[in-house]
Amino acid sequence: MTEKKRVMIVDDHPVFREGLKSLVDRSVRYAVVGEASSGEEALRKIEALQPDLVTMDISLPEMSGVETVRLLTERFSSVQALMLSMHQKYEYIADSFRAGARGYVVKDAAGGRLIDALDALCRGEYYLDGKAQQEVVQQLILADGQDVVVHDEHYGLLSPREQQVMRMVVEGSTTREIAESLSLSPKTVENHRANLMKKLGVRSKMELVRYAARLGLIDVEQWKE
Repeated sequence: MTEKKRVMIVDDHPVFREGLKSLVDRSVRYAVVGEASSGEEALRKIEALQPDLVTMDISLPEMSGVETVRLLTERFSSVQALMLSMHQKYEYIADSFRAGARGYVVKDAAGGRLIDALDALCRGEYYLDGKAQQEVVQQLILADGQDVVVHDEHYGLLSPREQQVMRMVVEGSTTREIAESLSLSPKTVENHRANLMKKLGVRSKMELVRYAARLGLIDVEQWKE
């Protein structure tokens, strides 16, 4: 009989961890060997338990799941990370894969797709949840036009990070969500937001949204919805 792949579950919600553990342990190919509720705890246990796969929540206390995966990838190159998140926005997905994650599953679909995702990672493949795929495709379609539309003297004064924060603000992300996605502190996000608004000469979020709409960075009708 083939030895089961060893899985660690990282999530700060005990009930969700228990649900994932039940799903994994019912499989004939996988077994849960450990759990963690924070990034720091996860890194310690990974070193001790040496799992083959780790399921990682993005929203963790103190250190985000994205940053944890980045450190995991640097320290334990043989461990495959699968990101589980309630977020479907492109920024979260892109940052997760850039950090070293091999797969991304939206939490409310985890029950039906978790084992498929683990199977894909074991085959050496990337896995992207079908719900998340729609967001990625939409962003790729829009990306072709953005470089053409954005030719603005003030926008050009923004650093790449400030442009990134601006886009997330006008798309409706909260300071906490932006901080978790970009692996920054909320205070740093607030500083970026204040600096970019000063450079653009806007005084409120509504003015910032109008400015972004004029540049073609957002669809005003979609934002109203």
